[in-house]
Amino acid sequence: MIRLIKFFAIISFCLTTNAIALIEIDITEGNREPLPIAISDFFYDEVDSLKLNEISNNLSDVVKADLERCGLFAPINEDAFIQKNSAMHLRPRFEDWRLIKSQALVTGKLKIVDEDKLRVEFRLWDTLAEKEIEALVLITTLDNWRRISHMISDKVYERLTGEKGYFDTRILYVSESGPKNKRIKKLAIMDQDGANHRHLTSGKELVLTPRFNPVKQEITYLSYFKNLPRVYLLNIETGNQEVVGDFPGMTFAPRFSPDGSKIIMSLAKDGNSDIYVMDLKSRVVTRLTTNAAIDTSPSYSPDGRKITFNSDRGGSQQLYVMDNDGRNQKRISNKGGNYATPVWSPRGDLIAFTKNFKGSYAIGVMRTNGEGERLLTESWYQEAPSWSPNGRVLTFYRETPANDTGQGHSSTLWSIDLTGFNERKIDTPQDGSDPSWSNLLQ
Repeated sequence: MIRLIKFFAIISFCLTTNAIALIEIDITEGNREPLPIAISDFFYDEVDSLKLNEISNNLSDVVKADLERCGLFAPINEDAFIQKNSAMHLRPRFEDWRLIKSQALVTGKLKIVDEDKLRVEFRLWDTLAEKEIEALVLITTLDNWRRISHMISDKVYERLTGEKGYFDTRILYVSESGPKNKRIKKLAIMDQDGANHRHLTSGKELVLTPRFNPVKQEITYLSYFKNLPRVYLLNIETGNQEVVGDFPGMTFAPRFSPDGSKIIMSLAKDGNSDIYVMDLKSRVVTRLTTNAAIDTSPSYSPDGRKITFNSDRGGSQQLYVMDNDGRNQKRISNKGGNYATPVWSPRGDLIAFTKNFKGSYAIGVMRTNGEGERLLTESWYQEAPSWSPNGRVLTFYRETPANDTGQGHSSTLWSIDLTGFNERKIDTPQDGSDPSWSNLLQ
């Protein structure tokens, strides 16, 4: 079970919202020239040194890793720093930082308060305009420093790009081991950078398609009980698990509505798969599609008014959009090939998908009316895109082929920027598939 540690206080101070920074990062054109940024170790009083030395180093390292990994920032090696960190926090010598080509500077101070609480003071400086552009104080438990690091990274990202960050988040996925023809699959969860990894199920039963509740510390997933598919709800904090319902036939791809009050899924009855939605309070199930074809992989728009799904009703697997009551069903994919696993961007402007075309698989995006299709990455086999909460990064999984005995197969998690740049492998202890990205933690 994973328990989220609550903050004791989050206090803004000295926030200069009217400061006009000279720094500009264009996040729509990809990782061409990442911004040079200096991130200092957070200094502390000598009296707290035994408790805070390791935290100071680790905290700044996590911030550096977050910002470097997103591809928009280039943290400067601290060996190049000229000014001492104890002096720079109150007022940096901006000429020293410009000399090493740093356009932004992160400073901080740590202090033990109330005997066992950690007080983190953070400042972001524009070295070109010689101004403080963000400042925060955060107070939490000593062992919660990693979340503080991600929150600082989010603030830096937001202040310098104009959009929310995505570092204080988690990724849910299916952890896999064993040969291709005898895989053991467990639910696993970790921070977006791979830290705090843990399994949520034992692997005794097959698990598939885990998805986060957008508003609660809860997930839904598909599991097989006595070879019959069941949809489950699992509370991440308490470990409590419940069966959503027993459905006749096969069940596929459960996913929450944006407000977390419903689960939408595909159910197979009499050899035909259609889209159904269940109200979690009343447990009333409503059928949304009635086509003599396979309709599956539904995903709500962020306002809950529309649903995208894939269907083979036209002779091949394509993407469709409909109203949330099943009306006005319309095909939107039209570039050739087969489409699957559509998922609506949290920004509402794009739909991500998997495309099988000319013997390979691609992860791509298109506008919600089907226009502007762009393929971001192609491989032998890859599938199941999931959006970061700010709609700028996608995670997905990629497989390599197995030999005749099922050996040699691998399944790994990857991420890629919306522009098609900065493709990176996400390290996991074992193979992984079916990733789902959480919203920002509260």
